[in-house]
Amino acid sequence: MDWDSIFSYVGFPAYMKPFAGGGWKSVYRVENADDFYNIHQKTSRLVMLLQEEIVFDQYYRCYAVGGKYVRIMGYDPRNQPHLRYQADFNPSQDLLTRMENDVLKINQYLGYDFNTVEFAVKDGIPYAIDFCNPAPDADKNSVGVENFEWVVEHMARFAIEKASNFKEGIDNLTWGKYLRQVIKREPLIS
Repeated sequence: MDWDSIFSYVGFPAYMKPFAGGGWKSVYRVENADDFYNIHQKTSRLVMLLQEEIVFDQYYRCYAVGGKYVRIMGYDPRNQPHLRYQADFNPSQDLLTRMENDVLKINQYLGYDFNTVEFAVKDGIPYAIDFCNPAPDADKNSVGVENFEWVVEHMARFAIEKASNFKEGIDNLTWGKYLRQVIKREPLIS
C-alpha cells in the first residue's frame, strides 16, 4: 500500500475503524503515521477503514428500509448513549432532501434491505461517514419509542411487500447496483 499517498489524501487526525463494525468497537482516533502503524498492529485480522476526521456541526443517523423508506434522525455521538437521539439540530429542507437521496443511493447501490447511514454535516455538506450497518441498532431503549415504532412499521410494510411480490422458482434476493454492474462489467459510476 502507498501509505504516504493515503495519509496525504485522508490527513490527520483521522479515524481507523472496522469496515463493518458496530457499537464503536475497535474505533481509533489516530494522530499521525506512527500512531496509525501502532494501532494497526493491534487490529489483528480486522479489515479497517481510514477516514478523515470531520469536525461536524450537525450529525444524523438515518434508517433505510427496502431501498425506499428513510428516517432521518438527529443524533449526537458526543452525548451519553441514552441521550444521543435527543439532538436538536435544525436541518434545512435542502439538507434533508440531500441526505434522503444519498441514503437511498447508498442502499440501492449496496443492496441493503435494512441499514443505517450516518452523516457528519460540516458547513452544510453531509459526509457519509458510516454506511455499512445492515444489522443496525433498533432497540427501543437505545433509539427511543418513535424511532422504534417507525422501524417496526416500515420493516413490516417491507416484509409484506417482499412476500406479496415473491415469485416461485426465481431469485428473489435484493442485489445491489454495485454487484449487478460489476457482474455485467459496466462502469460503476456513470
